[in-house]
Amino acid sequence: MKTLRAIVLTAVLVSVSGCATTNKDPLEGINRGIYKFNDVADRYAMQPVAKAYKAVAPTPVRTGISNFFSNLGTLTTVVNDLLQLKFAQAFTDAGRFVINSTFGIAGFIDVAGMDKIEKHQEDFGQTLGFWGMGSGPYLVLPIIGPSTVRDASGLFIDTVTSDPITYLHNTGQIRAHNQVRAVQLLDKRTQLLDATDLVDNASIDPYAFMRDAYLQRRASLIQDGLVPKDLLQDEFEPADEDVPNHSEQTPATSDATLLQSAAPIESAPVTATDLAPVTTELQSQVLEEVAEPAVALDASAELAPEALPPMLEQADQSALEEVPVVENETAAIVAGVDETLLTLDTALPAQ
Repeated sequence: MKTLRAIVLTAVLVSVSGCATTNKDPLEGINRGIYKFNDVADRYAMQPVAKAYKAVAPTPVRTGISNFFSNLGTLTTVVNDLLQLKFAQAFTDAGRFVINSTFGIAGFIDVAGMDKIEKHQEDFGQTLGFWGMGSGPYLVLPIIGPSTVRDASGLFIDTVTSDPITYLHNTGQIRAHNQVRAVQLLDKRTQLLDATDLVDNASIDPYAFMRDAYLQRRASLIQDGLVPKDLLQDEFEPADEDVPNHSEQTPATSDATLLQSAAPIESAPVTATDLAPVTTELQSQVLEEVAEPAVALDASAELAPEALPPMLEQADQSALEEVPVVENETAAIVAGVDETLLTLDTALPAQ
């Protein structure tokens, strides 16, 4: 009967989550109230106990307890692997459970992790998303924290069907069930100590930060590591705050004004017209550099007549042939002058 009631309740919640809405947080007012309750309970009860547990328990003990509960959760992962038709992954996760439960001493030692066997995490909420079910409105559950209508339904089904701790309650061991569940909750809270400090210090609105981070993480798990584009956009922007008017600054903000004025100013984009003179100058320099080797080549050509082209060789040969003609004419003129002088010498009487 309990299983039947769980299935009926899940069907009702899933039908509600199937209604697609553009606003993923229509219950923000209620969620913020529950978030404040969880925050107060965490700060004054759970967080101090978790810090004390971390300070007292040695690291190997805390690691062993975390491995134990992680190994128990592998059963839920295997069941949902099969529901999502991931048979190879189901075989790997089942092997992890067998290895850690036997060689790892009931899971306190992660022997499969030492053997580099990949660990997966699947639940019924991811199974519903795998088969196309929408997440529904965002919910904040008391003590548990962020969730959605779909994930809350999946958590309920997993707890009733595939959680080994629940079998302690079903077999009448209520005290043992409560003790183990309390240790599990304490272990989870201890693991989130550093994350809580990061959220408180890095975010202006911790509620919105937790909501967006949770929705993106769940979408990534359903898509096996991929986040849909619609969740990458900031759909949950906080309420508009009063933006300070810089024109109404008081003298006390003069330092901020100086810092703002010292910021680098982006220059205007460079156009092709602006680059035209630079391009022309570069072209002229390139032409000059290219012309110099050409002159050198011409000089070397004069030094090596055999390397001249045929036309130049012919011109050079004709010039050489004209040289003897000029020398012959010069010799004839000199001979004529000598002959004239000789005639004059013979004609004049000797003194």
